[in-house]
Amino acid sequence: MSYVSSVTSRSRRLTAAVAVSLAVTAGTLASAPVAGAAAPAAVSASAATATSTISADEVIAFPEASEIVSAGETGFLSASAGREYRWTRYDGTSTVLTSPGGAVLGAASDVVATTTADYVLQIRDMATGAAPVEVDLRKLGPGVDIAIGLVGSTVLTSVHSNTGAEFLHVVSHDAEGTLLDQAVTGLPADASHFVVRSAVPGAALVSYWSGGKTRYAVVDLAAHAVVETYENPKPSSDSPSLALSATHVAWVEQTTGTDGRPAKAVVVADRKQPGVTQRFTVGDAAGVTVGLTGSWVVYGEDATGPRGERLPLVAKSLATDTGTDPGKELLEHATSLTVAPDGTLLVRGGSLVEGEAEGLFRVTAGADGVSREQVARSGEATQLAVTGYDVPEVLDLDKNRPTANFTFKANRPNVAVDMVISGEGQIDHYLFMWSGGGSDYGKEPGTLVAKWDGTYDYGNGDYGQSGVTPNGTYEWRAQIRPTDGVGKPVELRGKLTVTRAPRTHDWDHDGDPDVLSVNAKGELIWNEDGNGWDIPWGTGWNIYDRVSAPGDLGGTNQPDIVARDRNGYLWLYQGGTWEQELSPRSRIGTGWQIYDKLVGGSDVNADGKADLLATDKSGGLWLYPGTGNVSAPFSARKKIGTGWGIYNQIVATGNIAGAPAGDVVARDKDGVLWQYLGKGDGTFAPRTRIGGGWNAFSRILAVGDHDNDGRNDLMAYSPTPITSGKNVYIYKGTGDWRAPFGSRLVQWAGGEKAPLLF
Repeated sequence: MSYVSSVTSRSRRLTAAVAVSLAVTAGTLASAPVAGAAAPAAVSASAATATSTISADEVIAFPEASEIVSAGETGFLSASAGREYRWTRYDGTSTVLTSPGGAVLGAASDVVATTTADYVLQIRDMATGAAPVEVDLRKLGPGVDIAIGLVGSTVLTSVHSNTGAEFLHVVSHDAEGTLLDQAVTGLPADASHFVVRSAVPGAALVSYWSGGKTRYAVVDLAAHAVVETYENPKPSSDSPSLALSATHVAWVEQTTGTDGRPAKAVVVADRKQPGVTQRFTVGDAAGVTVGLTGSWVVYGEDATGPRGERLPLVAKSLATDTGTDPGKELLEHATSLTVAPDGTLLVRGGSLVEGEAEGLFRVTAGADGVSREQVARSGEATQLAVTGYDVPEVLDLDKNRPTANFTFKANRPNVAVDMVISGEGQIDHYLFMWSGGGSDYGKEPGTLVAKWDGTYDYGNGDYGQSGVTPNGTYEWRAQIRPTDGVGKPVELRGKLTVTRAPRTHDWDHDGDPDVLSVNAKGELIWNEDGNGWDIPWGTGWNIYDRVSAPGDLGGTNQPDIVARDRNGYLWLYQGGTWEQELSPRSRIGTGWQIYDKLVGGSDVNADGKADLLATDKSGGLWLYPGTGNVSAPFSARKKIGTGWGIYNQIVATGNIAGAPAGDVVARDKDGVLWQYLGKGDGTFAPRTRIGGGWNAFSRILAVGDHDNDGRNDLMAYSPTPITSGKNVYIYKGTGDWRAPFGSRLVQWAGGEKAPLLF
């Protein structure tokens, strides 16, 4: 940092003052402001009334989604995210200012400047409402003047010459109304990249680049001269905020904390005592905003930091702070601020005090310290609240593919949702967790979305399991949290019943097909998805020589099993819950020893009930239509075909071609696979050839929709590995009857299975 008490550096090579006469459209400009080193002028009586303490019912409206730009004695200038500029008087009336050529300029006064065309300004006195004064910067010269700031009625311009040099000018007027284009003296010859960062009546704080370093200059506008300069050795790129008062200058530096990590510090220089500074560490916050009022420095954070939280707006005394004083917290957060002509600050921020919320606050330094009061409210919320949510009590996962969306509506931006679904009473052992939210993490108020694909994953080693969530009732918990750390989160809880339509091979009700087999010991083995753990479900099954899984026969909404013993008795095992496995068997028929094949899994007559097919030893094909009655699940048989003895395997695939009726595929002794499409009347269309080489498999299973894409698939099993140690294959359904199954895409080692596999 350097301090210049008197201007000793070489002045710019342009003339110090070039007077030019310009015609004005209408009105007159006020007299030139006083120099910045002087104390701020007293506020007029009318303005003092307008800015006095405001009662709750007198708080005016602040434009929604807007920031504060400048403030005068009678009102303030704001800008929205969509660049709508608005002047609002303290009596609540407001005026939208259009500036097609760029931003609306203004600082520390009621005077603002709009751009009506390239390099043409209209300067407006918002206090008096007088007709605007037009200033055509194109008529100034030499070089191109670009307006970069306005303090009172004085315009600061960055002048670019034909040689590429850049200069800082002040455009003002004399008593006769003649505009003066005056070069600012006291700047180094290589100074460039001028930006007006802060201002008080009569002076502006300008940042510039010189000698490879970032520097700041206090410019006395009346004298068009630099009266002080400062250097920032490590400027913070994300915190360019600066502050100027009659007694101090403040900026943000990038530094290193005591823990060796990156940090930032607010640096305050005493304008009356050259070289005297005070430093206030603020951690590695992003977008630090700085203000000065009286003998106080005020700073906060206008963007989220590395952990997502915002810093509150804090005031520190420049007179008494010892470095350990935590300061006085004024607001929960601040996004922008500006200085008013009387030296107070207007801050756009938020408060959790009841009745305040988001809006504009005035920060005032007095004999008893620093205080703040709300001037205007935006109608936006500071404290998070959930205004509505949609988590159904019953979730049909068949209808919510590929994901179920749980929605939560929040009243403010910068929020996210964390959601957990778990077994009842096991909230710490979660099935599913979603962290985040829609709407770009809620950076705009509105709806957050948690998405669930119906799968579970016990994280953090809880159970070490993952898969598809079975049907059943679960608990859910959602935390809607502010990502900026402002205010408290909201927690919601409830119960969620997962349901899906029964599937032929889905005995654990998780939407994925399973495989059952009987081993040499007569044990019934359940294998989840055909690729999971082998779990015994019962013993004594070696009494059966035919077993099939036709679907739901008895109206339980669960898949059932039919099994024939060696005496020709037919038995029914109804599906239970995924915890209770199968219900006890009941006898549903006799004389079934006449059949050599039992085939279930297709609704052949398209009446919504599971049917059973059987082939006799002469090759006749018989249909047993399902009734839906568990006591008598099949009606009288109907012969629907002959010549089926040529097939060594027949598989009821369900609907694989898009028609409402179930279909069948059959393999002949040569390994050719044939397709029979159900016509919906209990019969089949003529067969079509759909593949060869299928005699490589000992068992073909219609397992249903293995990959949950809405189309039924086919599983093929060989007792010995075919390729790379794998012996179980999945052929994905295509939905096209001309080629109903694609290439085998999934394969794994299924182990040695007994011939009775279904």
